[in-house]
Amino acid sequence: MRTTKGSARNRAKNRLFKKTKGFTGGRGTLLRSAKETLVRAEAYAFRDRRVKKREFRKLWIIRINAAARERGLRYSELIAGLKKAQIDLDRKTLSEMAIADPGGFDAVVAKAREALSA
Repeated sequence: MRTTKGSARNRAKNRLFKKTKGFTGGRGTLLRSAKETLVRAEAYAFRDRRVKKREFRKLWIIRINAAARERGLRYSELIAGLKKAQIDLDRKTLSEMAIADPGGFDAVVAKAREALSA
């Protein structure tokens, strides 16, 4: 008697179709198309988990630059001043300060400016 994968195959297909829920047309309902699409989707997901970190860093730098320029410093000058003043704030924190706590950001900029002029 020939053995088949039976329930194991059905479970595997169900797992696959759960992952492709919401995909357009045959990409979500046809087995071969769903497999191919899922391989590509997972590759993009893997890649973009790294890209997301780059994108956020870019966003924080843009925000810090805008806030620093309002206070008469360029981004590069601000970062150089912070390094000289030995203030270890990451870009995410600086960006949040620029938005949520302008007074604190003013103080940080003042310290950086002092360190640059000294």
